[in-house]
Amino acid sequence: MPEPHAYSKSIRPKGEALVWFTGMGLGVGILLIAGLLAVILKNGLSMFWPDTIYQVELVEGATAGPTNGKDFAGAIALERYKRLQEEGVRLTREFQFFTGNKDAYGQMYHFVDSDQILRDASGKPRFTPADGILQLERIEFGDALGYPVAIDLADGSSITEPDALRSTLFETIEASNERLKAYTKIERQQIGRINSRMESIRLEQRALRDELGAAAAESSDRMQKLTAQREALQLKYNDLAAEARALRDRRAEDSVRLRLPSGEERRIGFDNITQAHFPNEMSLPDKVGFFFRQIWRFVSEDPREANTEGGIFPAIFGTFVMTLLMSIAVMPFGVVAAIYLREYASQGVIVRAVRISVNNLAGVPSIVYGVFGLGFFVYVLGGSIDELFFSKRLPTATFGTGGILWASLTLALMTVPVVIVATEEALSAVPRGMREAALACGASKWQTIQRIVLPASAPGILTGLILAMARGAGEVAPLMLVGVVKLAPTLPLDGAFPFFHLDRKFMHLGFHIYDLAFQSPDSDAAKPMVFATTLLLIVLVIVLNLSAITLRNHLRRKYKGDTF
Repeated sequence: MPEPHAYSKSIRPKGEALVWFTGMGLGVGILLIAGLLAVILKNGLSMFWPDTIYQVELVEGATAGPTNGKDFAGAIALERYKRLQEEGVRLTREFQFFTGNKDAYGQMYHFVDSDQILRDASGKPRFTPADGILQLERIEFGDALGYPVAIDLADGSSITEPDALRSTLFETIEASNERLKAYTKIERQQIGRINSRMESIRLEQRALRDELGAAAAESSDRMQKLTAQREALQLKYNDLAAEARALRDRRAEDSVRLRLPSGEERRIGFDNITQAHFPNEMSLPDKVGFFFRQIWRFVSEDPREANTEGGIFPAIFGTFVMTLLMSIAVMPFGVVAAIYLREYASQGVIVRAVRISVNNLAGVPSIVYGVFGLGFFVYVLGGSIDELFFSKRLPTATFGTGGILWASLTLALMTVPVVIVATEEALSAVPRGMREAALACGASKWQTIQRIVLPASAPGILTGLILAMARGAGEVAPLMLVGVVKLAPTLPLDGAFPFFHLDRKFMHLGFHIYDLAFQSPDSDAAKPMVFATTLLLIVLVIVLNLSAITLRNHLRRKYKGDTF
């Protein structure tokens, strides 16, 4: 009979240390993900919160700041320590200030050592809130910070009384923004439709000249009718262009004069102003309201100033439409391929080779799919479509260049292995007895698959779609070759026939992040936009995935009684 200690040693569970080790790994992974999301959330949302503007006084003889030693005003964007080699190695604090006024200072962000800032009685750098300072959000040159001096109106009058100046400021900005919306609508919608129609007439006239010859075409009734239509459209175009020009010129007639914190005075036209607020005078409810208004403007407006200002609505729309088209394209092909491999194909060497190839395709770098999409979809398939259906427009390419259709198909090709593998696993999980029961009742094999197997495996199929959407929505490298652009002048969906334009280039949140982070002319100004756009991309992917997960759970509950 074994000794008691030997017996207790023999029943000790094996692998317990590995269980704790794997649990620790899971915990570390969760902490890393939570930390990453917290950093993105903090830096992304801070872009929309109004910061306090401080008046910064520099010591005598200082050379720092936006004006080489003059006092200035700005919001503290960053505080960090840095090493100084002077008089031995020592640490000193360094502040980064958002000073705005890019047209006056060259940059909107400036670093200043704490040694060059006047200190208070306790020895800390002295920052005094700049009372009455105005922050203007501009279309060009970023935000402007200064003290309002006067408003010069189109009738030649100037308003300098403080209360009247403030009320007139906000009223004039609101009226100017309404004019901006009016002439933007005229240019993008009405003039856009006229340009599209005039281009169609021009192509038809060119085709008529090629068919009949220049002399015969000019004298034909069809050419005269087309010419008359084009002249009528040109008259409408001239009237609309004059109306838009008048609205634009009216916005430029009014201006506001600002005294910058460094002393000089600047005149800013209201045609360059989109919003104004006094950040140091806002209460907490005012700041909360401003915060949510800024978020709405961010997701609903177009970008400007090299994408470092304004909103990102075209990128949101492009990402959503591309992911939707990709899902529509990948699901039928992936599911049909998986059904054939699992239900119809004879399980042998060839089928095993196909499965191995599908699994290997899932590991191919995404840029390879981009090169394939450029070569096959754009040059071969798109070029053939242009020759067959859009020969009048050649040599200007229609589908023979990058567009949202080819980008969606390229990503569908890249994610189809994920859908195939997930669908096969879902099909194999359906109990064999369900198939045999359907066949015993007289159903054919296809009826069994259609009525029994596919509904029961729908949750697993949707799992594959969720994985494909998550990967496709965040891809950037292949899109750079097949249709994504830095700034798209028009959306793929508009009011012009055929309404949904699959040939148009588009913006994408992932590429927008890359462009801001690595291609922006002002990296400091682009940094808040990088975090805000990253946060929005994560939110969009989560929303798309949650929608698919909700549908999957609904189907799982519906067929739970049949599959277990």
